[in-house]
Amino acid sequence: PVLLYDGECGFCARSVQFVLSHEPSAQQERLRFAPLQGAFGTQVRAEHPELASIDSVVWYEPGTNGRSSFRVRSEAGLMTLQHVGGLWGVLAGLGRVVPRAVRDAVYDLIARHRLGLAAPACLLPTEEQRRRFLP
Repeated sequence: PVLLYDGECGFCARSVQFVLSHEPSAQQERLRFAPLQGAFGTQVRAEHPELASIDSVVWYEPGTNGRSSFRVRSEAGLMTLQHVGGLWGVLAGLGRVVPRAVRDAVYDLIARHRLGLAAPACLLPTEEQRRRFLP
């Protein structure tokens, strides 16, 4: 899977840093990252018109024969927490009990204010982590 995120958002960059610092070592090679504005994010959005207007974190799982799967908004966030596992995975499970409309409303509230929630931040991945980032 690939986590597509807003590469111009400090809150989003800090969220990616959270994943990098909290995911278990067994999961570290499983997930890749790419900014929505980058070459990979732009290509995925061009190939999947349903994502063209999405201004959200996207959990993208490439498939064969055009059968890729996507999770956006709160569901993408829960998939990310599930990936991190441990207590965060439990929190993801509990989050799925909340109706999606409510989860997405909370997600949208945070998303509307995300640029003000954290100062712009540059991702500074280690050399090892850098291999997991797509252009």
